[in-house]
Amino acid sequence: MTWTSIVGRVCGNILHGIVHGLALTRISPNVLTFIGLVINIGAAVLFGLANGANQQRLFLYAGLVIIGAGIFDMVDGRVARATGQVTTFGAFFDSVIDRYSDLALYFGLLVFYARSNRFFYVVLVAVVMTGSVMVSYARARAESLIGQCKVGFMERPERIVLVIIGALFNRMAPVLWVIALLSNITVIHRIVFTYQQTKSQEAAPEERAMELHV
Repeated sequence: MTWTSIVGRVCGNILHGIVHGLALTRISPNVLTFIGLVINIGAAVLFGLANGANQQRLFLYAGLVIIGAGIFDMVDGRVARATGQVTTFGAFFDSVIDRYSDLALYFGLLVFYARSNRFFYVVLVAVVMTGSVMVSYARARAESLIGQCKVGFMERPERIVLVIIGALFNRMAPVLWVIALLSNITVIHRIVFTYQQTKSQEAAPEERAMELHV
């Protein structure tokens, strides 16, 4: 047994215990989702309050808070399944709240760079915010047309992990560059993929009509 498998098993057992305990309380999964948003807002406040003197300390705290919020993000769906509270609205609510959580974190960074008079990074965070929203929107819109569009790398979990790394190690600037670049590449990838799929769908009836004619 490797160390990786041991750590994975221990983390899995801890997560199972948390889910089991929450399931016993019969708490609504939607409440857990909302708590995750509130915790992320707390992390955003820490980002916004940071300055040259306390930046490293507050960023570290913010990273730890985001990890705490991530626990709620991981367990809400599991609690819903464990308690038989899976609903279509719950999935919708979770997706909407996730977007607010993401934007809250970036807004906190926006405030931080604005207070630091670093205009270039204010613009960079705005690009990151736009790319992050468009990754989700491109998938949702594409899947309303073609059924499935999971192409691209920079999904929400990858973005959150990068923000946590940037916060814990006080290396947010390079992290923002990576998210800005890969998020928008992911959007472009999804646009190209959707174009190809819609073209194939539009061509299929014509091909069948030609075969029938022949």
